[in-house]
Amino acid sequence: MILTVTPNPSLDRTYEVPSLDRGAVLRAAGERVDPGGKGVNVSRAVAAAGARTTAVLPLGGSAGTLLLELLTAEGVDVTAVSIAGLTRSNIAVVEPDGTLTKINAAGPELSAQESGLLLDTVRGSAGADWVACCGSLPPGLDHRWYAELVAGAREAGARVALDTSGPALAAALPARPDVVKPNAAELAEAVGRPLATLGDAVKAAEELVGRGAGAVLASLGAHGQLLVTADGAHHGTAPVAAVRSDVGAGDAALAGFLTAGGTGPAALASALAHGAAAVQLPGSVMPGPADLRPEAVRITRDLPLDLPLSAG
Repeated sequence: MILTVTPNPSLDRTYEVPSLDRGAVLRAAGERVDPGGKGVNVSRAVAAAGARTTAVLPLGGSAGTLLLELLTAEGVDVTAVSIAGLTRSNIAVVEPDGTLTKINAAGPELSAQESGLLLDTVRGSAGADWVACCGSLPPGLDHRWYAELVAGAREAGARVALDTSGPALAAALPARPDVVKPNAAELAEAVGRPLATLGDAVKAAEELVGRGAGAVLASLGAHGQLLVTADGAHHGTAPVAAVRSDVGAGDAALAGFLTAGGTGPAALASALAHGAAAVQLPGSVMPGPADLRPEAVRITRDLPLDLPLSAG
């Protein structure tokens, strides 16, 4: 059972355009409306894999109602916390080469009562093997909110995955999440220095492990994914024929990691297969078993530490 927490969910509208020309009137070749938010996408991917999941999220207004309807249609159980504000809508514009331009709204401000109810809802959710705490914090939530959530989930006996960045990530590390999932830019931000090579990324991940993370699952874009624990590091890649949209690909990877047990190279391989499948689907469509190519994944402990991360 994987429970996800998304404090700032959204409706995601994705448009496919021939090219993104500033100041022009653009004709979209394709349009999608999908549930959005990192934790929401993790639940969608878990449900697509046929596993049990519950999404805990604050919902308000007509966008919140539509978000609930879309998730229910995808087989995701939702525990909603009603809020006075309106659930946000985000816009993504995708060009034929896979280049993605996103406009993300800030989201509604949560009151102290609403944020407290969200925490209490997670604490009262018994039976979860994993609690995945994902995404940005909306206005009104202190950057230490995730730290409190991680501590509460661990006290309840669940393992915790954390996918956030900036001060929220830094504050939550001492609460000892079992796995954190930054991308390359977020990993560099967390250690305060650029990452030029895979070796730099390994050292940065080791630093996060030293600061409290049980494991670091780092998405490196075209350079694959990296899994670092106190016992060492694994690196993996999966071929992608053509990138259609990378919206939610990292969330699909985290879902693959957790549904495969959330530890070790087998879970890393599952994360790679899910992430590679997701970028070849439109919008933020989450991959199902038929989309996966696990036989194409390659995992190694013999890491190419001098591999440059600046291109590709």
